Amino acid sequence: MKVALMGVWHVHAKFYTEQAAGSGEVVGFWERDDALAKKYSDQFGLPRFGSAHEMLDAGIDGVIICSATSDHAEDVIAAAKAKKSIYVEKVLAPTSAECDRIAAAVRESGVLFTISMPQKGFGDRRTVIETAKSGELGKINFVRYRNCHNGSTADILPAHFYNAAQCGGGAMIDLGAHGMYLIHELLGLPQGAASQFTVSCEAPAVLAKNADRVEDNAVTVMSFPSGAIAVNETGFVNEYSPVAFEVWGEDGYIKMNGSEVVKLTRATGGVEVKVDCLPSLTEPLDLFMQGKPAPGCDIDCACALTKMMEAAYRK
Repeated sequence: MKVALMGVWHVHAKFYTEQAAGSGEVVGFWERDDALAKKYSDQFGLPRFGSAHEMLDAGIDGVIICSATSDHAEDVIAAAKAKKSIYVEKVLAPTSAECDRIAAAVRESGVLFTISMPQKGFGDRRTVIETAKSGELGKINFVRYRNCHNGSTADILPAHFYNAAQCGGGAMIDLGAHGMYLIHELLGLPQGAASQFTVSCEAPAVLAKNADRVEDNAVTVMSFPSGAIAVNETGFVNEYSPVAFEVWGEDGYIKMNGSEVVKLTRATGGVEVKVDCLPSLTEPLDLFMQGKPAPGCDIDCACALTKMMEAAYRK
């Protein structure tokens, strides 16, 4: 597939460019911000299109959208109307109203659409989810996911990642998205949610970037119609923090901590045993570059993720 980047605002633009170039052709990019465009162009030497229209009319097959979250609706809809295949960074949009507009355009165009939800294909996460879905744990009543990094405390995030208007929030809407879409995979949409968001990093240079005081330390607790509770923990203030994924049911549990997965269920005789992990699936971007859909990364899943974020940020 021949693609262009529609925005290089997101920190993943670099990695997507390198990954896409390994299995297809990246012909250039379009970016609203001159400073971001220059930095990207200096790094990759790719030409910058003068406008979104010029890029979409340049004979490309698809776009990788890495613009600010607040610009996703405009960009995805434009790409859909131009009949270009679409790969978009999560989250799809800050609001469900915008997602509805995007979904209508994507469905009307019939183009290939993929949202970046890579952890659905990770072998260890798949192992936890498939074991829970198998019924071995009995009725699921509790899920916990913790995913953190040191983006703030190590001061490695760009200033625009703290811009509330462009991002829609802080750590929860960015890094916390992974936990949300995995929880949705198991439990569906929540019926209620409550969050605690704080600004924990006190480094002067980071606080200067974070003028909007978006959260860098976050927990959302959700309830579901089945009676289950889920806890999604995330943040930019933890170094050496292993990912934790736990699912508890009436007949036992399965836990992932770092790279190891263990379970204890009626089927194991009440003894905790190590679980051999399923293989990881082909990454969504690699499938996209092959012109193939990625399981669990469609427009419906994209809209559901925004609904979960709306619940998390609701005052």
